[in-house]
Amino acid sequence: MKTSFDVFNGDADGICALLQLRLATPKNSVLITGVKRDIALLKQVDPAIAQDVTVLDVAMGKNRAALDNLLSQGVRVFYADHHNPDEIPEHNALTTHINTAANTCTSLIVDKLLDGRYREWALVGAYGDNLFAVADTLANKAGLCEQDKKTLQQFGTYLNYNGYGSSLADLLFSPSEIYKLMAPYPSPFNFITERPDVYATLENGFMSDSEQAASITPYSQQQGSCVYMLPDEAWARRISGVYSNDLANRDPNVANAVITAKADGNYLVSIRAPLNNRVGADELASTFPTGGGRKAAAGINTLPADLLPEFIKAFHQRYPLAT
Repeated sequence: MKTSFDVFNGDADGICALLQLRLATPKNSVLITGVKRDIALLKQVDPAIAQDVTVLDVAMGKNRAALDNLLSQGVRVFYADHHNPDEIPEHNALTTHINTAANTCTSLIVDKLLDGRYREWALVGAYGDNLFAVADTLANKAGLCEQDKKTLQQFGTYLNYNGYGSSLADLLFSPSEIYKLMAPYPSPFNFITERPDVYATLENGFMSDSEQAASITPYSQQQGSCVYMLPDEAWARRISGVYSNDLANRDPNVANAVITAKADGNYLVSIRAPLNNRVGADELASTFPTGGGRKAAAGINTLPADLLPEFIKAFHQRYPLAT
């Protein structure tokens, strides 16, 4: 018997994109996801049993071989994403909605396809992806009050925070688990009201980890760019992405790199371009092995220890103080 698969990034954007789609078009499917950094997900789909595959918020370039394999065996693929896709193949079984603009995310791409039908979930994804200005504009158009906007912003932040870690063991909830918990609710406000236990777990974990991160001081700093170093601990891996976004929001003219030590002696890197110049993060990350992402925010999954000085030099050179 043929099976449907939903393949999605484990952060707020990927989860909220899928929530919108499945609220609009319910489907029994096999879920494939992982921690936010785990994006080579499409290879987990078995083409022998796959009927159709929905792919959300994972870079096509990192999944191209698996995608080509699925298409060659007649599997229908729907692909929505905002990362650099490299080259998009032409195939009658492939439907793509890819927009790499710095002011969008996969949740907003899906929101547009659905004519804003589940706008509040789209806003959670957008806030989680640090698109505060864009999300605020859409929230205002939807007539949301300031408190509702704050609630969705906080929820998006907590949900995004939950996706970071070196493995599922670092997370408070696995992405598939939190998706299943939220899937029955047409609005995030319904979910927050009816599952305060889940929301409180996310909020309390975020607050505790943020408190530890507050004591971190710059590791390397120049005009226009700043590097921070986090220890090889679960709380640091969980907070690294949201911490990077928070640093970006503090000064829109400064680029930030948050480097987290790994148990093997290498490093995990999160790069945030300045909010006033949301370009270049993906290009910089891609010059190093295991690097990639989007223009405004990118990362390196494993930066070899001997390349740390080279990365810091390249980062500072890429983001001098804007004039």
